[in-house]
Order: sequence, then C-alpha cells, then structure tokens
Amino acid sequence: MMSDLKILLSKGQSSLNLGNPKEALSFYQQVLDQDPTHLEALLKKGNIFGRFGRFNDAIICYDGVILQDNENILALLNKGLCYHKIGQYDVAIECFNVVLKIKPQNKTALYNKSSSVIKSGKIKDGLEMLSQLIKLDSSYKIQAKCDIDFVDIKLLNEFKELTG
Repeated sequence: MMSDLKILLSKGQSSLNLGNPKEALSFYQQVLDQDPTHLEALLKKGNIFGRFGRFNDAIICYDGVILQDNENILALLNKGLCYHKIGQYDVAIECFNVVLKIKPQNKTALYNKSSSVIKSGKIKDGLEMLSQLIKLDSSYKIQAKCDIDFVDIKLLNEFKELTG
C-alpha cells in the first residue's frame, strides 16, 4: 500500500509540474481515499483548491493537516491566506499569529498579517508591522509596492515613505 501511495503522489506532482492541476487533484484524492489523514496529499489538495479560488475547500484540507500537526507552518500560512482572500481578515490574522508564536520572525506571516490588518481597516497598525518587516528584510519594500492588497493605500505618504 505504501508504494502505491508514493506512486500516486509522484503522479500528482508530475501532473502539477506539467500544468495539469485537475489531474493532480485526482491523484491526491486517490491517496486520500486510501489514507484520509495523509499530510502531503491534504496540503497539495488544499493548494490546488486555493489556485482554483475554492478557498473554503482549501481551508478544510488545511484544517485536516492542522488537526494532526497544529504547528504545521505551511498549512497555517495557507489557511490564513485563504481567509484573507475571502475577506475574513480577523480569522486570517489569528492564523498568522499562530505561526508567529511558533516562529516569531517568520517573514511570510509578518507580511501577510500586515496585509490583513491593513485590509481590516487598521491601516496605522498594519503599516507599523510592515515597517518592522522591511527593517528585517528590505526586499519587502518592492513586494509591498507591487501588491494589489495595498492598492487602496499606495497614495498615503506613510506607505510611500515605507516603500520608496
């Protein structure tokens, strides 16, 4: 059985690499039919659902991972991103906060948390977080400047100063 799962996972990854996420999804589902708790298949399935904009389905997959491994950084980050995409910023922020409790300097969590905080209307707080992140890694200036999530604040002087 184990080698069958490895073959299915490999076929799923090959399908993804060839740009066929729907086919990959069917391979990952076959893995999950045999082992509903398979972490890699749950993560990959969640990622594919996220690509298709099926964020609620993706969240279910990530929850399946988190139930087994409550410190799975990737699942927590992706779950937060899904909630961000559907406009549930407070829930997204909670996901990013869990990551930051595990890894306080996780730049991806810091960046996405700042974005969710800004989108939730707490612009000053979000800009402060973004400022702290940019001090850690100046490459986030460019990322923030080009990020569609910041389009509503890109004309603010505070944002221009941070990303200029």
